[in-house]
Amino acid sequence: MDIVLQLVFSGIALGMIYAVIAFGYQLTFATSGTLNFGQGEALMLGALVGLSLVGNIHGGPYMSYWLMIPIVIVFGALQGAVVEWIGVRPAIKIKSEFGWIMSTIALAIIFKNVAENIWGKDDLTFPTPLPATPFQVFGANVQPMQIVVVLGALAMMLAVELFNRKSIYGKAVVATSNDRDAAGLMGINTSMVITFSYALSSATAAFAGVLVAPLTLTGATMGTALGLKAFAVAIIGGLTSGMGAIVGGLILGVAETLTGFYISTGYKEVPGLLLLLLVLAVKPAGLFGKTAIKKV
Repeated sequence: MDIVLQLVFSGIALGMIYAVIAFGYQLTFATSGTLNFGQGEALMLGALVGLSLVGNIHGGPYMSYWLMIPIVIVFGALQGAVVEWIGVRPAIKIKSEFGWIMSTIALAIIFKNVAENIWGKDDLTFPTPLPATPFQVFGANVQPMQIVVVLGALAMMLAVELFNRKSIYGKAVVATSNDRDAAGLMGINTSMVITFSYALSSATAAFAGVLVAPLTLTGATMGTALGLKAFAVAIIGGLTSGMGAIVGGLILGVAETLTGFYISTGYKEVPGLLLLLLVLAVKPAGLFGKTAIKKV
């Protein structure tokens, strides 16, 4: 039972990282109907930039982990805005259904190659800001950083939800999400809202990067698998539901850790993919998603 709890706690921490990235997919899909398939690379760049700030990489200054986080979030926001300007906005203007897919994938490859040339291809160790000594919860060992991951992920998603509900700019985002054409007629700059959603999406991914980095190795390839799994989480939970991102992330994270321990690490991705296929077959809009009715 202690081993099961240990695996569940590890799965929850991993699942919340998936949830934050999946939440970023939802932000861009809501405002523009598009997705940034470079979300994983946004996470990777956030982790590597954070490592440069706290780990003295390439002669950079040492910095407190907690002071580094807002800097990385700002960097992620700028990176997301660049992706929207270069890769998504032109496709939206010409109403290309697939142009933004190839553009965001191409930018993801470019960001990965840039990262390999700056930080190298080898995996690096990210210094942990908290003691590595675990503490016991119901007999299972839990690392302090795992608690930070869960709380940080929940705090980020809650902050975005409160922003959307309480602020005038957030209400513009919600209005654009509900009906982009009507929002434009009401005087809302929908192009700016879409740019903001991409900036916020990449900022959340960069934040997820510095959360997960102390628990794993940091490198130019770390974002690819995380981004794809988070996309599966977004589909499983539903691209229109924040709760779906959390539930889907937890399901996938726990399923991976249990499968990796009891069956084989080579099969740990299988349960999530099987669940994805099952959800697409039974409920294509996702577990918590809403089926859109399109009038022609």
